[in-house]
Amino acid sequence: MSEQTIPTYISIIIPSYNEAESLPKLIEEIREVMEAKKYSYEIIIIDDGSTDNTRELLDSISASDKNCKVIHFRRNSGQTAAMMAGIDHCRGDIIIPIDADLQNDPADIPLLIDKLNEGYDVCSGWRINRKDNTILRTFPSVIANFFIRLISGVKLNDYGCTLKAYRREIMQDIRLYGEMHRFVPIYASWNGARVTQIPVNHRPRQYGKSKYGLKRTVKVALDLVVVKFIQAYFQKPIYVFGGFGLFSFLLSLLTFGAMVYFKYFGGKSFIQTPLPLLAILFLLIGVISIFMGLLAQINMMTYYESQGRKSYQIAYTRNLEHLS
Repeated sequence: MSEQTIPTYISIIIPSYNEAESLPKLIEEIREVMEAKKYSYEIIIIDDGSTDNTRELLDSISASDKNCKVIHFRRNSGQTAAMMAGIDHCRGDIIIPIDADLQNDPADIPLLIDKLNEGYDVCSGWRINRKDNTILRTFPSVIANFFIRLISGVKLNDYGCTLKAYRREIMQDIRLYGEMHRFVPIYASWNGARVTQIPVNHRPRQYGKSKYGLKRTVKVALDLVVVKFIQAYFQKPIYVFGGFGLFSFLLSLLTFGAMVYFKYFGGKSFIQTPLPLLAILFLLIGVISIFMGLLAQINMMTYYESQGRKSYQIAYTRNLEHLS
C-alpha cells in the first residue's frame, strides 16, 4: 500500500460519565503522547450528564488548555450519543475515540495512526489480554464478537474496544444510535473502506466501577439486528415485509385448501377444525405485512428530506464557540 502523509490534525474523543477521578490522568497521558510525536491535536471530552464533579473539573481544565474542548449534555444519553457529539464537533483529519476510565492506553494512539498511514481507513484496537471480569465482561464479549463477525462478514476480533482510529471522510455520513458506535467499522467496510486491527494494551480499572454489564450485551444484540436490516433492506424494506406477507398469503392458501379437503374428503365440517380461523389469520397477517412494507418504503423515500435531528441535547460547550 502506498505511503500517505501524516494528517495535519487529530481529534481525540472521550465520552465520559462519572469519571472525574480518571480524567485528569488520562488527559495528561494524551498530552504527553501527542506532544512527544509533535501532532497537532484537540481533545474533545463529552460529559454525558455526569452526577459527580466532572462538570466543574472539565470546565477548569478547558479554561487552562485550549486544546481541551468540552461538551456538556443536559442529561445522560449514552456512549453512542456522546461519541456522535464528539464526531459532529471535531475538526481532525483522523478521529480517535478512547474510553475515559484509563483502561485504554494513550501510548497506543501513534500505533493506530501509523497503521492508517499504511493506507487503511479504519484501524480497530484488539484487547488481546483484557483486564476485566471474565464472567461478566470478557466471556459475553467473546460471544458477541463471534456473532457480529458471523452476521456482518467483517473479521474483527474486538468490536467492543473503544480505541479505534478513523479517517474523517468515512465518518461524514454515518449517524449512530443505541449502542451502534461499536459497529462503525462495519458501516465503513460496507461502504468500501479498508479496515484492519492491531493489538493494543488494556489496563485494569483504577477508579470507580464499570458501567457495562450483561444488560448491555442484549442491547448490542438487538442493535446488530438493526444494523443487518439496514445493510440489507434499508433502501428496499418492502422486500422483507412484502416477502413475509406473501409467505403468509401462501400459508393462508394452503390452510384454505386443507380446510376444503377435510370438508369434502375427510368428513369434517368447517367448524370441527381450527383451519378456517388459521386461514383468516394468515390472510390478515399477510395484508398487515404488505401495508407495513409500504409504510416503511415511504419512510425510506422521505428519509433524505428529514431534519436530521440529533440523538443528544447539549447544555453548553467550552472552546467550541466557532461551531455554535
